[in-house]
Amino acid sequence: MDKGVDASINFAEKYLEDLLSFFGLNTVVKATHEDDVIELSVPSTHMNGFLIGQRGDTMRSLQYLVSTALKNNDYELTRVNVDIADYKKGRHEQLAHRVEDWIKDIKEKGEPMQVRPMNAADRRIVHKVAGEHGLKTESEGYGRDRHVVIFPEAPEEPKEAEKSPAKNSKKTEQEPDEEEAPEATEK
Repeated sequence: MDKGVDASINFAEKYLEDLLSFFGLNTVVKATHEDDVIELSVPSTHMNGFLIGQRGDTMRSLQYLVSTALKNNDYELTRVNVDIADYKKGRHEQLAHRVEDWIKDIKEKGEPMQVRPMNAADRRIVHKVAGEHGLKTESEGYGRDRHVVIFPEAPEEPKEAEKSPAKNSKKTEQEPDEEEAPEATEK
């Protein structure tokens, strides 16, 4: 059985339609793919709120189930993005506008800004929009506390000659300690 791109897309589409039918929703799921990610779009129905869940939790769970089914059946494509009633698309547009407002504040104040913790997809949007405006970003923290820090336009880095003496002095200070430790264990 062929488990290539087209088979992966067809399986994901059918699997999500079957999952939705367990909730009593018989609808046609639109499936496409972009950059090795299967995009599954569920049209707007009377069950939008239920299927999206609080802050998109149910939608992400459906996405996880479809992705896991693809992996367990050895399909070529296993990354999945489920969007219900264009919820993610609208949310991403709102976030992009919010990031642009943050960027204005950061440029005016000249100070870095820590953004509230957010999921990986939202962090990618912050990185992308800030990068388009020439700002540097970094993700910090772990798990649910992972967040983005947006830095104002970074000053020019010191020249390599200015950096090297500090690095060399640290290395020479550490090298004797590293050499002494094995001698102590040999005695």
